Amino acid sequence: MSGLIDHASFTNSKHRFAILEQMETVNFLLDRPIALLVVLTVGAAIGIVVERVTQKLEREKRQAYWRGRNQATGGSSTAATSRFAKSNLKAVDFAAEQLKVVSRSNFNSRCLLNKPEAKVFTALEDAVIARNPNWQVMAQVSLGEFLASPEQDAYFAINSKRVDFALMDEKCRIIHAIEYQGEGHHQGSAAARDAVKKEALRKAGIGYHEVVAGHTTPAELKQLVAKLVPDAAAPKRLTRSA
Repeated sequence: MSGLIDHASFTNSKHRFAILEQMETVNFLLDRPIALLVVLTVGAAIGIVVERVTQKLEREKRQAYWRGRNQATGGSSTAATSRFAKSNLKAVDFAAEQLKVVSRSNFNSRCLLNKPEAKVFTALEDAVIARNPNWQVMAQVSLGEFLASPEQDAYFAINSKRVDFALMDEKCRIIHAIEYQGEGHHQGSAAARDAVKKEALRKAGIGYHEVVAGHTTPAELKQLVAKLVPDAAAPKRLTRSA
């Protein structure tokens, strides 16, 4: 019993001694306001540096994640893409890692559009050219090719997303995007992905339109084109010079 009491007394003595040392330090600083100011300033500076480093690491982590997502084909994830997303490699190292993965993999050519999409593309292209031969129809265009954003996270969110068809004017500007809603299009997360595309296009001032399988007729498709594409044969309005 006496041993336990001695140990407790020793522990209490250490705590009292530590408290006295802290009080002496505080009194020392209070008696010297300049020293106190220096200590507070250094502490604040250290806190700011730590906060900025933490924010930078979080930002780099998010950027690495989106870089990995952008390498996925058709929205599917692979083991290699997952490793890219979790790593914080420099640009050269990142490209070298990609080259390794590609070098040990096989590739084959495939059709850009499936049969229903190809039919829509042909009908859409014929209607657009008949309306205005200076306009063109593009297929499977990545949003990152014709949209820009000063926010990197926002750009990475839309970079790898695609629109089925894009109407491009004579100045090579994308004016309208057309999505083909085939059977089963709204399964899974398709609706959420479409919402992201719609919002980005809306903010860029680009029109978004849908062609629905089994509902949109060829006549309705021509009417849509007539509404979206200016008639090349129509006379241009003259503007008065100031």
